[in-house]
Amino acid sequence: MEIRSITENCHNHLLASLSSPAMQRLQSALVPCYLSAGKVLAESGKPVHNIYFPLDAVVSLSYVTAAGSSAEISLVGNEGVVGIGQFLGGDSSHTTSVVEIGGNALRISSHAANAEFARRTEFMVVILRYIQVLMTQMAQTAACNRHHRVQQQLCRLLLLSLDRLPSNDLRLTQETIANMLGVRREGVTEAAGKLQNLGVIEYSRGHIRVLNRQRLEHLSCECYQVVKRETDRLLPLNCGYLPQADRSSRRQSGLLQMA
Repeated sequence: MEIRSITENCHNHLLASLSSPAMQRLQSALVPCYLSAGKVLAESGKPVHNIYFPLDAVVSLSYVTAAGSSAEISLVGNEGVVGIGQFLGGDSSHTTSVVEIGGNALRISSHAANAEFARRTEFMVVILRYIQVLMTQMAQTAACNRHHRVQQQLCRLLLLSLDRLPSNDLRLTQETIANMLGVRREGVTEAAGKLQNLGVIEYSRGHIRVLNRQRLEHLSCECYQVVKRETDRLLPLNCGYLPQADRSSRRQSGLLQMA
C-alpha cells in the first residue's frame, strides 16, 4: 500500500492535509495495518507505543470505571488520529481506545510521531487543531449523555459514524451501541425500533443501514451539529486543512518551519 495514493485520496484527512516534505519525513514510519472490531488500541493508564491514523475504521474512546462499566466520550475515524496524549506530554493514555468498526489504518510509533511534532511544522498545527475538535466532541458528548434521550443519542452516534465511513452501512450490534452510549441494551433496542418504524434506518443483527440521513439529522439533538460545525471550521475536508493565508501567517510567525 503506497502512502502517496492514500493521502492523495484523502483516506485520512489529517495526513492528506500535509505537504509533500512533511509526508516524505513520515512516509517511512507509517505502516499499513488492519484494525479488527473489538481490538484494544490503548488502555487507560498504560503506556502508548503506537499512534493510529484510521482510513476506514472507527475507534471509540471511552472511560471505564473501576466496576467495569464504560461510556464513550468520542469517536475517531478518517478525520483524526488515535493517541493524542502522546502530543500533550504524557506517555500513557487517559482513555481506553477500542475499534468499534473494523477497517484499515496507518500505524506510526509514538517516537516517530513525536519527532515530527517537535519540529514545529504543519504537522503540529493540524494535530493541535484536531485536539480542539476532539475536546469539543468530548464536552458535547458529556452534555448529550446527561440531558438527551437515548433515541437522540443514538442518532448522534450514527451520524458521527457515517461521517467517518464511505457508505451508509454500519456494522454495530445493539450491545456495542449500548456500551458506547453507557445505557441499557433495552433502551437501544427500543430507540432503534422506533427509527426503523419511521423508515430512517434498516436494522438486522449486527448491521444498520441508514435509509434517510436528512430525517436522522432532524431527529438528532443539536450536539451533532455543534461537533460538525467545529470540525468543518478547524479541519475542512479538502485535503488541505491550512488555508494559504493561514500557512503564510504561520510561516511569518515562525510556527511553520518547513524543511
